[in-house]
Amino acid sequence: MSDTIPVPNETEHLTRTFVEKNGDYYVKEFDKLSDAKGFKASFQPFAALFGPIWFAARGLWSWFLCFLLIETYGFVQLIKGLFGDLGSAQVDRADAIQVMINSRMEQLEAAKAAGASSVASLERAVGSLQKALDDAMSAATAAAEASASLIVFGLVIILAAKATEAVIANWTLETQFTRWRSNNSVLSGLSKERTFIGTALFLIVTSLSSIRFAQPDILPILLTFPANNELSSTLANGIGDWFDWAKVSGGDFFNSITLGVRSLLDGLEVIFVGTPWPVVMLAVAILSALTGGPRVAIFTVCALSYLGILGFWEKAMTTISLLGAAAMVAIVLGIPFGILCARKPKVFMVARPVLDFMQSMPSFVYLIPVIAFFGAGKPSAIIATLVFGSPPVIRLTVLGLQQVPHAAREAAMAFGATPAYLLFKVDLPLASRTIMTGVNQTILMSLAMVVVASLIGAKGLGEDVLAALQYASEGEGILAGIAILFCALILDKIVAGKQEK
Repeated sequence: MSDTIPVPNETEHLTRTFVEKNGDYYVKEFDKLSDAKGFKASFQPFAALFGPIWFAARGLWSWFLCFLLIETYGFVQLIKGLFGDLGSAQVDRADAIQVMINSRMEQLEAAKAAGASSVASLERAVGSLQKALDDAMSAATAAAEASASLIVFGLVIILAAKATEAVIANWTLETQFTRWRSNNSVLSGLSKERTFIGTALFLIVTSLSSIRFAQPDILPILLTFPANNELSSTLANGIGDWFDWAKVSGGDFFNSITLGVRSLLDGLEVIFVGTPWPVVMLAVAILSALTGGPRVAIFTVCALSYLGILGFWEKAMTTISLLGAAAMVAIVLGIPFGILCARKPKVFMVARPVLDFMQSMPSFVYLIPVIAFFGAGKPSAIIATLVFGSPPVIRLTVLGLQQVPHAAREAAMAFGATPAYLLFKVDLPLASRTIMTGVNQTILMSLAMVVVASLIGAKGLGEDVLAALQYASEGEGILAGIAILFCALILDKIVAGKQEK
């Protein structure tokens, strides 16, 4: 038992080693906190005195950031109340109004002397300006009188933060100590370097924030970031020149991609748009029944009937053709690439930032290079949809293969399984649910690009939604949106139904 459960002397020694200073105090406090169930208050005077700096010195950086923001807000209110010119904006407005009143008074005197008919209108204008002047002065006075309340508010926030810091400081440090006992890489002790960094950050953040909101005229640079417009223009021109060079030098490559995508799309449109609608509806209903059962088949028939009765059939089939082309390419390329990433961690290390970029980049931004290289139209829409929709199937393929139990793989290898057998008979079947979830997400995310793709010349239901937005046609937009929803639900039920079954 002595090898697994430390005796009190060992615990006391570990505590002193962890805290480095004030060991007696922390031994006593940690004993009380460890015996308590859940959170227990314990007053720490140095945390109350130094605030976030104490947490930084102890390596509790998350708490340091939290209390730094709270105390900075309190100091900003306090400094604004003490030194801020709260009514300056209203005083400037009152001065401008006074200048206008003086100008109108001169015009009024001249009109009275000349007996002009505009005397009444000028008097009304002067009266309105005088009322605005009185309102501005009243607002300036009220703002100046609010300084006392800001001072009190700031002090309340600071004192509340100090009290909270003092109460939870020992509890957070004892939690850190518990983690340190099982992992020596956890920060411990009282570091001079951390104290210096915490103090510097506290002073920089609070002082700059207080100057910005209380006396911005002292450092005007805090109001706006010092931008370099010449550098921005130079970079923009350089990027434009690079696109021109790439379009000229890679014209054949981009044309071949466009031709391949267009050929695939034409084939799908022949299937979905050219085939008689009863045949398409019957085929989709049978597929739904096979994958999801009778209920999914009934829902599919009702959804397709909605598309046909309200005149969305052809556009819906065009949308599904676009979606099918993009999703097919994304799945055919994404699953093998996901397998490669799962087997080669270094490849996935390089691919992960690219996938993050593809998912986080706004769609309207990456439409720019797509149009530049491939022009407007359906092929560009498919490529943009491919960029947006392919990351889920790649990521979830990697995740599914990484979650395959090692015991299953070791058992197969023990019986002499080849790498191909291991992949197709063990890894992929066990990861199929996760991979099919990635396929489902890729399909739905590709369908989400329908409206965006209509901006670059793609036809389909997105065109109706875009027209409804342009002409504020609420009814048409809602009906087209429901049609897109039904397309998504049909595909979701077909793919997810097979997975559940």
